[in-house]
Amino acid sequence: MYKGKERKGSSSEWRDAFWNPRTHELLGRTASSWGLILLFYLVFYLFLAGMFVLTMYIMLLTLDDYKPTWQDRLATPGMMIHPKGDQLEITFSVSETESWDRFTQTLNTFLSPYNDSYQVQMNDNCPPDQFFIQEDSGEVRNNPKRSCQFNRSMLEECAGISDRFYGYSRGQPCVLIKLNRVIGMLPGKNGQSPYVTCGAKREDGDKLGPLAYYPPNGTFNLMYYPYYGKKAQVNYTQPLVAVKFLNASVNTDINVECKINSNTLEAGSERDKFAGRVSFKLRINHT
Repeated sequence: MYKGKERKGSSSEWRDAFWNPRTHELLGRTASSWGLILLFYLVFYLFLAGMFVLTMYIMLLTLDDYKPTWQDRLATPGMMIHPKGDQLEITFSVSETESWDRFTQTLNTFLSPYNDSYQVQMNDNCPPDQFFIQEDSGEVRNNPKRSCQFNRSMLEECAGISDRFYGYSRGQPCVLIKLNRVIGMLPGKNGQSPYVTCGAKREDGDKLGPLAYYPPNGTFNLMYYPYYGKKAQVNYTQPLVAVKFLNASVNTDINVECKINSNTLEAGSERDKFAGRVSFKLRINHT
């Protein structure tokens, strides 16, 4: 009997802790107490949400739609090649069309916006060897800004026009190089355009053979700078340099490094191997 009463008392205490019919308390609080605490948290979280929205609004007021408010960048931009291949590796067999067909298709797609007819229609024929400066007039935006033509035909033997296979069918492949875009960068002075040079790494020095550069001397002409951003300069066409490997050794790996040379851009360091340069492996199989 005693144990039964004890169990009955424990059950009654548990029910009273959840809902007490005598005091009308739910979990130890009356309706007015629950109302006050819920009102407090409602006001508290609305205040936090309002502070967040106000902070975001003020931050957005400081942003410029056309130019980054804060721009933290490397002293020297990176470089990239096309076609990229797998992990910056260009390997193909001259006699096996399918091994290099994907490279030529990639180049065709990449170069389609550079077609001369499109460039003449969309962009300006700018005077070379000088920056194409387009300043705003106070609060008046000079947008959209114009861009200079980079015609596909400027790549000559690597344009895919006279040779639609870009030299891959003859074991003389073309590789396109571009310098990463940086808003406001002026990569040269005194009329001297930056230019690209490529060479084999030390262990492969005797394998590379002669190279041809297009445009001549492998230059990124000054007229394509400064770059004003994707939204301000909607038709901007990034300049390219094509490198043609005329007599590279076959059936062997060649480690190639291309780098930018400029009288304003700092040389890349070992700490950042992608600053102002790009390395890739080339292998031309010939059976």
